[in-house]
Amino acid sequence: MTMAASTFHVPSGLLGLFTEPWHHRALVRRLVRREIEARYRGSVLGILWALLTPLLMLAVFTFVFSVVFQARWGTSTGGKGEFALILFAGLIVFTMFSEALVRAPGLILENPSYVKKVVFPLEILPWVMVLSSLFQVAVSLLILTAFYLAVFGLPPLSVLLLPLVWLPLLLFCLGVGLLLSGLGVYLRDLRAIMPVISQLLMFLSPLFYPASALPEAFRGLLHLNPLTGIIENTRTVLFAGTAPDWTVLGIQILAGLLFAVLSLRLFRYLRTGFADIV
Repeated sequence: MTMAASTFHVPSGLLGLFTEPWHHRALVRRLVRREIEARYRGSVLGILWALLTPLLMLAVFTFVFSVVFQARWGTSTGGKGEFALILFAGLIVFTMFSEALVRAPGLILENPSYVKKVVFPLEILPWVMVLSSLFQVAVSLLILTAFYLAVFGLPPLSVLLLPLVWLPLLLFCLGVGLLLSGLGVYLRDLRAIMPVISQLLMFLSPLFYPASALPEAFRGLLHLNPLTGIIENTRTVLFAGTAPDWTVLGIQILAGLLFAVLSLRLFRYLRTGFADIV
């Protein structure tokens, strides 16, 4: 292990969170490309599923909630098209976080050959997972843009703030990836539990309803969910045409950074025993 430490320097803390993937950016880029290609390889429609999957989800949820349950978004009278767009914007956020929750516990277990390589930077695997999921986010954004132009016309200038609004989402997904991939090696039940938690989180997030629809007594509990502020701010910059809640955004960025750094530290502590278990 002494030889490995001298060969492979590992920065710690906040610095290590970003310098590690940057130092191995060529490897990260190659693994991300391979993962995206592997996801659609062998299917008849191939990469077209990246387009069809969000469209099917949007169609099903819009039908169930706006046609079957006759749901409306607050006092909005914009009809099913507006409801579909508001719903879809939240679904993009939730789907990315949900994928991190479900995939992370098996991330190390699915790559045992990397564990045996002493100098392989296992810390980049959560980055690969998050960056590859951004491909689906980009496709979903193209769909959202097309429908937005058809329903509302040109978006407001506040839409330029969307990358900043989604920065906490990236940090939370990265933190989840580091935390659960490390724990998943020791706690195999996490692979079965996380899909259930993901389903619960879907209905505990303001996807199908605005946070303001809840009674005042329950709104505080809803904001304990890290996705609440991200989803609400996403809809603010997209549909209200105003700046996000800067206080909420600032708190979430700091919380996301702290969570990701602590998860990285725990991951590095846990990885010392990976080779004995995997």
